[in-house]
Amino acid sequence: MIITEKSISLNEKSKQLSWKQFSKAFLNASPNGIVVTDCSFKTAISNKKAQEYLDIFTGTLIQTTLPELTEHSTAVLKDTITLRDIQIIRHNKKFMTRISPIIWKEITLGLFYLFEDVTTLEKVSKKMKSYQEISMELDTIINSSHDGFWICDGQGKVIRINPASEELTGIRAEKFIGKFMQELVDKRFIDRSVTLKVLKSQKKETIIQHTKHGKNLLLTATPVFDKEGQLFRVVVNERDITEIETLKKEIEEKQALKAELEEDLLEMQIEASKAKKIIAKSHNLKTILKKAVKISRVDSSVLILGESGTGKGMIAEMIHYHSNRRDKPMIRLNCGTIPESLVESELFGYKKGAFTGADKNKAGRFEVADKGILFLDEIAELPLSSQVKLLRFLEDGHLSRIGDTASKKVNVRIIAATNQNLEKMVADKTFRQDLYYRLKVIPLHLPSLRDRKECILPLISHYIKYFCKKHKIKGPIKLTNNAGDAMEKYAYPGNVRELINICERLVVMNENNKIHYNDLPHSVMDSAKNDNLFTDIHDKGLSLREMMTTFEKQILKDIMNKHLTQSKAAKVLGLNQSTIARKLQKYKLI
Repeated sequence: MIITEKSISLNEKSKQLSWKQFSKAFLNASPNGIVVTDCSFKTAISNKKAQEYLDIFTGTLIQTTLPELTEHSTAVLKDTITLRDIQIIRHNKKFMTRISPIIWKEITLGLFYLFEDVTTLEKVSKKMKSYQEISMELDTIINSSHDGFWICDGQGKVIRINPASEELTGIRAEKFIGKFMQELVDKRFIDRSVTLKVLKSQKKETIIQHTKHGKNLLLTATPVFDKEGQLFRVVVNERDITEIETLKKEIEEKQALKAELEEDLLEMQIEASKAKKIIAKSHNLKTILKKAVKISRVDSSVLILGESGTGKGMIAEMIHYHSNRRDKPMIRLNCGTIPESLVESELFGYKKGAFTGADKNKAGRFEVADKGILFLDEIAELPLSSQVKLLRFLEDGHLSRIGDTASKKVNVRIIAATNQNLEKMVADKTFRQDLYYRLKVIPLHLPSLRDRKECILPLISHYIKYFCKKHKIKGPIKLTNNAGDAMEKYAYPGNVRELINICERLVVMNENNKIHYNDLPHSVMDSAKNDNLFTDIHDKGLSLREMMTTFEKQILKDIMNKHLTQSKAAKVLGLNQSTIARKLQKYKLI
């Protein structure tokens, strides 16, 4: 092997390199502008970044080049304090400036300026990066930094650890300076070394390091090369990101919780306004609501089935609210309230001159609902002729106005509802089978109020409060136990709609903020009486004849109490007066 001058070891070249060259290389390796001045603010040292971005060179006066720093510099010199986060702007770049006094043996020698370019940082929402790679040789500069710094030579031997690093890692400089990074990893003083990565890759590296004290540090190592391109220093910047990691984890947990809550309808309160509110206390309705939210995310047709007054329209609104079409209209059409001759024009519109009175073009409900939802209530009332056109639209999304030969494609989701038995209507050929199955892609069967009794009292409480507020009646208005029991046992053939009407009547007619049993509608009281009567005679173990006799007596008694005269009672019961008189005498009711 031939040994030449070029094969001199890195250690020898490192020793031969002058301190001036090294300091210059170190300073220029920093991504920040670094300036050192004397006590008159005259520049003694400035690195490449300071020269390039701030026009500060050796001999430059700070008060001339950066006059906005004069007052701050004077304060630092006077009070020997460090000022941070001073903003200056030069050449469309924003710098955060820190000014520190340079003190040697209690004598202030000058000022140290650190200019951090935060332009890019602000553009990326202040994401954390390592911006500070500070000189190894200037102790005052190193100790001014609040970030930790390790400085190693070209073989990975530790030559500097600043006080901030000691605080972050718990590693004391006097014990580890002179040791090699590989030794620190082998003896598990640290879990991994970014310096070793740089020695291998010869380029800037960043890692996350976990300390024994439970901190997470962001380590960025920058290689420093000499004029021959040989790596002779590695400057490591350390920053504590423990809090950021904790916040990130909390955000991820909250996002996961949010997604879970959105899926879990049992925990969700359905938004509503005025008198419209879905109160789900029964398992069957909770299941329906959960399914409704789930299907709102797709564009399939929905068929809502249920008795009148069960809230089919509210379920349609709920699907619309949770769908990706919520910013577009949900257009309603009650097929049962439109004359048969006008249904088709209402749905599909018409062209000017299509028929007498058509003096202008008119868009139908489908066109108005484009990119939104069309809610067809009482779909069973749709004429067969209109059913054909609706089926055709569901197949290809095209429609034609009456009197127009051109077709138009619209993007509309269909939600239909009915209280009738469509399967029976299909069997009777009064509703098209193919349309039925097109609409019934996703069926929702709403339970009647009598089948979800757990909801009755919460609904009553809600609507009593609502009508008190609406009619400006000072509350609260409460039901007695007997009244509450009767309201809960009532079958509500009109479902929620009937319950709402009863609540409004009770609130309006109430006088003492107490609703008693006798304040209830006769239909509710009669239902409660009959229910109690049946319970009584059933518990007594009477025969069928004895039960019928007891029922007949009670019915006659109730009718006479309500109508007073035998003639009126006879008319209500569909009997003649003599029969009524005979039965009253039989049961000793007169």
